[in-house]
Amino acid sequence: MLKRFFIICSGADSSILENCSSGEQNKYAGIGATVFFTAVMAFIAAGYALYTVFNNLFTAIFFGLIWGLLLFNLDRYIVSTLKKTGNALDEFIQATPRIILAVIIAIVIAKPLELKIFEKEINQVLLEEKNAMTLNNKAQLAEQFTPEIEVLNTQIKNLQNEITSKENEVNNLYNTYISEAEGTAGTKLLGKGPVYKEKREKHDAALADLQILKTENKAKILAAETKIAELQGDYNTQVVNTQPIINNFDGLMARINALNKLPWLPSFFIFLLFLAIETAPIFAKLISPKGVYDFKLEDEEDTVKNLMLQNKHQRAALLNTENTLNDNVYSNIENNEELYAYKSKKARELLQMQADAFYKKQKSIL
Repeated sequence: MLKRFFIICSGADSSILENCSSGEQNKYAGIGATVFFTAVMAFIAAGYALYTVFNNLFTAIFFGLIWGLLLFNLDRYIVSTLKKTGNALDEFIQATPRIILAVIIAIVIAKPLELKIFEKEINQVLLEEKNAMTLNNKAQLAEQFTPEIEVLNTQIKNLQNEITSKENEVNNLYNTYISEAEGTAGTKLLGKGPVYKEKREKHDAALADLQILKTENKAKILAAETKIAELQGDYNTQVVNTQPIINNFDGLMARINALNKLPWLPSFFIFLLFLAIETAPIFAKLISPKGVYDFKLEDEEDTVKNLMLQNKHQRAALLNTENTLNDNVYSNIENNEELYAYKSKKARELLQMQADAFYKKQKSIL
C-alpha cells in the first residue's frame, strides 16, 4: 500500500510499472518518497513562517498545507515529465529550470526553520534592539518636553533668587538698625534716636515688600511646578503609549533582520541542507539509470506518435484523392447543355424577382 502511494507520488504510470521488475518499482517508489517528504518539509517550514506572521495556528496550518501541496504537485509534475534519454547533458538541460527554482524554494523553506533553530539567539538580538529603541524613544520624546521644562525651571530659579536677594537685603537692613541702636555703627550713639527710627522704618518697609514678594513668587513657582508636573505626566504617557509598539517589534521581517546579524556560516549550511532536500527529487531522477519502465514508456509514446503520423498522412492522401475526384466530376459536367439551360432559366427568374422587389420598394417610397 505504501509502495503504491509512493509510486503515485513519483508520477510514474502504474499500469506500465506493474509489468516491470520489483527493483524498477522500488526505484520509482524511492523517487516518489523523496517528492513526498520534500513537500512535508515545505509544509512545516511554511506553516511556521506563517505562524510567526499571523500568530494563529489554524491559519498557519491551512496556508502551509496549500504551500506543501503546491510544491508536491510541482515536483511530481517535473519528475514525471523528465524523460530519460540516455544523454546526461540533455537531461541536465531539461532539469536546469527546476534546479533554479529549487534554489529559490530552498531559500523560502530554509529561512523559517533557521528562525526557529536560532530562536534564542534572535531573541537576544531583538532584546538588545528593543532596549536601544526604548532609550532612543525616550530621548526623542524628551526632546519634545525638555526645552519647555528647562524654561520653567529657569523661571523657578529666578523667582527663588529674587526672594533670596530680598531676604539678604532685609537682613542687612536689620543688622544696620540694630547696630545703630547698640551704637556699634552709624552715628555710634547708644539708644533709639532719629537715625535708628529711620533705619528701622526702612527695614520694616523692605520686610513688608519681602512678604509680598514671597507670596507672589511662591504662587508663580507653584504654577510653574504644576506645569512641569503636567509635562512630566505627558512625557510618561507618551512613553507608556509607544512602548507596546517597541515590545511588539518581533515580526517576521524583524526576525529575519536579526538573523542576518548572526554569523552567516551556520545559516549557509542549513540553506545547503534544504537545497539538497529540495533538489533531491530531480537529482534522484537524473542519477537513476534508464530502466525497463523508461524503455516501455518510450515504446508506447513512439507507438502513439507513429499512429498519429499515419493518421495524418492518410487524411492528407484522402483529401488529395477527394479533390482530384471533384475536379474530374466538375470538368465532365462543365459543357453539359441541359444543365446550362436550367441554370440560365433560374438566373432569369432570380433577376425578375429582384427587379419586382426593387420596383415595389421605390413605389412605396413615392
